Amino acid sequence: MRLLRCLPLLLILVAPMAFADDLYQVEMILIRQNAEPPLLSRTAPEDWAAGAQRLPADSQRTPSLGPIVEKLGASGNYSVLLHKAWQQTLGETPVKVALSDGPEQFGQFPIEGTLALKLGRFTDVDADFWINQIDSNGLVTRSERLKQQSHTKNGQLNYLDNGHLALLIKITSLTAPAPRPAPTEIPD
Repeated sequence: MRLLRCLPLLLILVAPMAFADDLYQVEMILIRQNAEPPLLSRTAPEDWAAGAQRLPADSQRTPSLGPIVEKLGASGNYSVLLHKAWQQTLGETPVKVALSDGPEQFGQFPIEGTLALKLGRFTDVDADFWINQIDSNGLVTRSERLKQQSHTKNGQLNYLDNGHLALLIKITSLTAPAPRPAPTEIPD
């Protein structure tokens, strides 16, 4: 009986460790498919990053997919718009980060967007990016938008197609144990 009274307390102490977030490296490449005509959307909203956290400078990493970026650029079929890599914790609660590139003008960037990631059997990805044309007064005059949701497999390069814009993303665990090497000999 005494054990039954202590069981809820033990579960409370152990449960947070079982569901703790793990550290992952995220690398993404935002590209435009040059053969497809650009699809203009409504202009990017002023609150494009609402609810998203900015990436701290110490979480940013050197991208490792440089050879893929070079191949994409050399083909002439694609324009690489944004290439970033960072590390962050992922878990069962979605984490939304704000990403941007280019000079800021009144809170808007030439390239801006959010990426929400949620860990499960696969990683749920919710990407929302804007490619903006900004006039000399700092106002957004035209925008293209990539809005895509997907379930991606960790450790592999995933392609999210959105017509003329696309996203390549790779999410790799930094805390999972390395795979065991294959045995060199098969025992009898």
